[in-house]
Amino acid sequence: MNYSHPQLFAAVAVNAFVVALSVIIHYEFLFRTSVLIRKIPVRFRLRIVLGVIGALMAHTVEVWVFAVAYYWLIAQGSFGELTGNFGGTLLDCLYFSFTTFSTLGFGDIEPSGYLRFLTGIESLTGLVLITWTASFLYYEMQECWVSN
Repeated sequence: MNYSHPQLFAAVAVNAFVVALSVIIHYEFLFRTSVLIRKIPVRFRLRIVLGVIGALMAHTVEVWVFAVAYYWLIAQGSFGELTGNFGGTLLDCLYFSFTTFSTLGFGDIEPSGYLRFLTGIESLTGLVLITWTASFLYYEMQECWVSN
């Protein structure tokens, strides 16, 4: 693939936007989940389960954000492609995004061109956000166990 400066800047802008949007989504989900689980009059064990469900919902929305970005970038035709076991559908992009976000990476779909940069940043973002979730849940469990 021939790299050009305007496309490179556009790819960097898309990457920055997708990462920023994912971080904002994650923050809002964790914040609102934290507020909600303190207001619900249920046992602390159920509060932790609700916290996990909220975190999983956040991660799912974030994976969708990346999937839509892949789908859009592929449709543009100049940012690269996904090859291998890839049919070009949004659901294929979603599958690829889930495996990339979780850093599982089955390897049956391979990015080329500028999509490689989004793939790398999605793995890093997923790692950071999953770690943030683990810290959040640990904190929430400590709060519940101390107060009960």
